[in-house]
Amino acid sequence: MTRARRHWNGVLMSTLQAAADPDAPFRSVTLPAEWDTDAASALAQLIPGTDAIDLPRAASRWVDALTQDDATARSLIWLLLMRQAAPTEAVWACEFDRPPGFVLNLAAFVSPGEGFAAETFVAALRLLSRVLRDASHTMGNQRNGELPLPDLFAPQSENAQPAVKSSDVDGAGTPPRCAGDILLTNLDACLAGVGLDYDSEDGRAAACAIATLATLTAHSGCGPESLPLPPVRTVLPGLSETLRAVWNEAAVETENPLEAIETGFSTSGPVDGVLGVEACGLAPVFSLLRPDGRLAQSTVNRLEARGFTTETALAAALAGETVLPLPGPTAHMAMYRALTGFIDRMPARPDPAAQPLRRKLERGMRRALPHRHGGFTQKTAIGGHRLFLRTGEYEDGTLGELSLTPTRESAMVKGLMESFGEAVSIGLQYGAPLEEYVNSFAYSCFGPSGTVEGDPVATYATSMLDYAFRALSEAYLGKKLPDGPHQDMQGEPDPLLPLDFPPDESDPAPRKRGSLRLVVS
Repeated sequence: MTRARRHWNGVLMSTLQAAADPDAPFRSVTLPAEWDTDAASALAQLIPGTDAIDLPRAASRWVDALTQDDATARSLIWLLLMRQAAPTEAVWACEFDRPPGFVLNLAAFVSPGEGFAAETFVAALRLLSRVLRDASHTMGNQRNGELPLPDLFAPQSENAQPAVKSSDVDGAGTPPRCAGDILLTNLDACLAGVGLDYDSEDGRAAACAIATLATLTAHSGCGPESLPLPPVRTVLPGLSETLRAVWNEAAVETENPLEAIETGFSTSGPVDGVLGVEACGLAPVFSLLRPDGRLAQSTVNRLEARGFTTETALAAALAGETVLPLPGPTAHMAMYRALTGFIDRMPARPDPAAQPLRRKLERGMRRALPHRHGGFTQKTAIGGHRLFLRTGEYEDGTLGELSLTPTRESAMVKGLMESFGEAVSIGLQYGAPLEEYVNSFAYSCFGPSGTVEGDPVATYATSMLDYAFRALSEAYLGKKLPDGPHQDMQGEPDPLLPLDFPPDESDPAPRKRGSLRLVVS
């Protein structure tokens, strides 16, 4: 029997099998046929449970909760289908105890050959701002996460003045509140679409102009005192005219200002996966490839801007030419400083000394270790108990795998140590910092412990894990940790230690040698 192919608002749909993470069970996800498995996995994270996921049904829930206007509902659906905007995680779950928000994919507003569609961008911002303010009026009483608490202990008198100025109070007599958030993302791919490098003066000037346009549009109707000053330079064609028009509309005095809408940049999450984002927020793209090994769209756009095809770029790279220099953490910091002042809420300040995260880690996905990889194997003994420590490394030399194998312990101890090493490996491949493991397990105290033989990194270890993570700290963090205090061996012997001890001349009561007795029943 032939089944009709399903469409939603004229868009062809398909069904994929995806999971929220590699260890979760697969679920059927129905979404537009042009979307990839990353988007299906992101939907599996946004919509909890084990049932099949249908994007039209899931989207209709939050659309119906936000608006009853059919035209507005269709516009919200089209913004989602075009991957230009999607609501934040709480809105997908229809949780309105705090201000809702939307994430805008800046790269989706770049048209091939036409550049950045500033007017379409402003139209989308105005629509979303109106939806957020309408939702604030209709569902503001559900925001129990931000209820004001009265000052119960302040003395009251007949002549006491109210704590809130009349100018800071809306028509209902309550302090003004934030109607919602509008967050921008995929900035680097947007700059690549208009032929600009992330680490360039023109790239930073274009980013500041786009951020200013978003903030001016979101603050329109709130009064001129809430508006940021436009940047000095706007390098994108047509953007200066749009900025001027929006400024003239927003910089108008009003006696009844609208509720504020805060602008910012998104953080890593499943909403970025739904929108097909290459790098979240204002971060640069640190990889030229997609997870499936193909060139990222930003890479293709930058090659075209430089006059390269895929073949000529490969030939130039084989000849030793640097075709596309990748931006580093220093460029990320320069972009952060440039945008400060043009947006309401900036994300955490980037650390220039930190290692750049891969795209997979930004979406909470596992970064698999290559089948052929580097590392080292260390044979050592702690208190006479042998231990093999093996590591696996990524191409950049960072740790991605740990194996701990004690050779002469019981099957239970050996299994626990090997399982612990596998658990640490999974955490490292999901982006957990090695520093946290070192802080947690270095100097842990349990048997076997004692003198370390075979590795100069330590002379004494309080446990096998103490030695292992101190060795990893020196090898991969460049920090050599000193030996911990020796354990007091006057108590009962640890069951993992040898039962025979050398005689202690200071002990007046010598220990009795352990023995075995055969019992015949």
